[in-house]
Amino acid sequence: MVRKVTLSELKQRRESNPGLVLVEALPESYYRKHHIPCAINIPPGEVDELAPELLPDRDAEIVVYCFDAECPSSVAVSERLQELGYSDVADYHKGKQEWLDAGLPMERTIRFGSPPRTRKTVAPVAALGEAA
Repeated sequence: MVRKVTLSELKQRRESNPGLVLVEALPESYYRKHHIPCAINIPPGEVDELAPELLPDRDAEIVVYCFDAECPSSVAVSERLQELGYSDVADYHKGKQEWLDAGLPMERTIRFGSPPRTRKTVAPVAALGEAA
């Protein structure tokens, strides 16, 4: 069973552990629209493929989140990571919606140029010009 963390616990863990890895468990299009700053993207169907490359340290503290408490993707990704041998995995089960409701900043990934390059912008979601 995957341990759940609250918003206050997540904020505290981010401050006390700079090595904490945040994983958004939504499709890439949702991740690019906006995500919690410094999160990486691993959708449920891509865990086996992406985890070894994006999460090389199986003992790192990992917190997985989805959109809200009703979204099953964070649990699916968290459980799969545990099955793959990751030892410190938690689920921020209220996810992106609670983060947005708290007025915390979001990050957007923008692809541009040829070949495509990526730029990230951090701001309150309203400043990004996107609805939640």
